[in-house]
Amino acid sequence: MKAGKFVVLVAEDDPKLLASLTEFLTKEKYLVKSADDGQKALDLFFSFNHEIDIVLLDLMLPTVDGIQILKSIREYSDVPVIITTAKESEEDQLEGLGSGADNYITKPFRLRVLAAHMEALLKRSTSISKKLTSGNLEIDLEGQQVIAAGREIDVTPKEFSLLVYFVQNKNKVMTRETILDAVWGFDYNGDIRTVDTIVKQLRKKLGNNCSYIHSVYGIGYCFKEG
Repeated sequence: MKAGKFVVLVAEDDPKLLASLTEFLTKEKYLVKSADDGQKALDLFFSFNHEIDIVLLDLMLPTVDGIQILKSIREYSDVPVIITTAKESEEDQLEGLGSGADNYITKPFRLRVLAAHMEALLKRSTSISKKLTSGNLEIDLEGQQVIAAGREIDVTPKEFSLLVYFVQNKNKVMTRETILDAVWGFDYNGDIRTVDTIVKQLRKKLGNNCSYIHSVYGIGYCFKEG
């Protein structure tokens, strides 16, 4: 488990349950970001997607339903997601798990049982994701360090986030819009050329021995070795 507190996004429209979850999880040493409708949940996720460690997601939310939220999250992230819902049919469970949920818990549930499910998922995810490697590149997620061809390089927080996103989506062709939404967030009002600027800076710092960020003409970028 990582040092410090885990950040959990709780999407729940029942005010009493949301308050209970927030109070309980705070006592369990989580940092809680909460949303009582679907659009708020999406806005929070894409504003803090590199900080959020786990998501608790109700299915029946106003404005945007839970399945659509889950599908949007899965386009950008493998963060653990637990569905917490009153919908208990087999079809609903299959749809939720098939859309990318890691666990499906029906209401009513005991808070300590929920916490045990969360801890199990976090142990699994953090044990395999403390470091990322690709070719001559090593990224220490906890220490926020980047080693390129055996040498540590200094990167800004945004360069680090972009590089992590590239490595986690290796061999995928991604548009500048997709990258901007995932790394900067949906509510970012800057120019799309910001992506090109940060990519240029990263390429220079990584050097010729880690030239893995490839331009795809007319589309965007693809991170691949060679």
